[in-house]
Amino acid sequence: MTENLGELTITRELPGAPADAFEAYFEPERFVRFWGPVGTHVPLESVTIEAEEGGRYDSTMVIDATGEEYPLKAEIAEFRAGESFTMVEEGSGMRSTLTFSGLGEGGTRVVLHQTGVPEMFRGPEAEAGLNSSFDRLVEHLAGRG
Repeated sequence: MTENLGELTITRELPGAPADAFEAYFEPERFVRFWGPVGTHVPLESVTIEAEEGGRYDSTMVIDATGEEYPLKAEIAEFRAGESFTMVEEGSGMRSTLTFSGLGEGGTRVVLHQTGVPEMFRGPEAEAGLNSSFDRLVEHLAGRG
């Protein structure tokens, strides 16, 4: 994985078609099943997702053990249905782009590329948290979560 100051890229393989993985990010009932690392949850009532450029991408992640809340308030800056989207977080200006492409035999490659990433979200712990969330997405797409 390549990591430059202020940037982070993670590439993962997912089961199923790109359109299904993409839709999981835009259907609140599915989104809450995988968003955030193990040991967290997102209350459905905290989710506002508007699948269009200029739309909202808001949610609140809650740490199960402590109840600490981490709100995400973002705007969708770019939206290509079934292919990619970019959200920009309010306050920090961090940009996160997820790109979905088909692999042979029904799989999907997803690439998460973030720019303007604060140092506290670039270390091994942050990367492990993102990968944990992707692990939960894999389980969801495979019908187990």
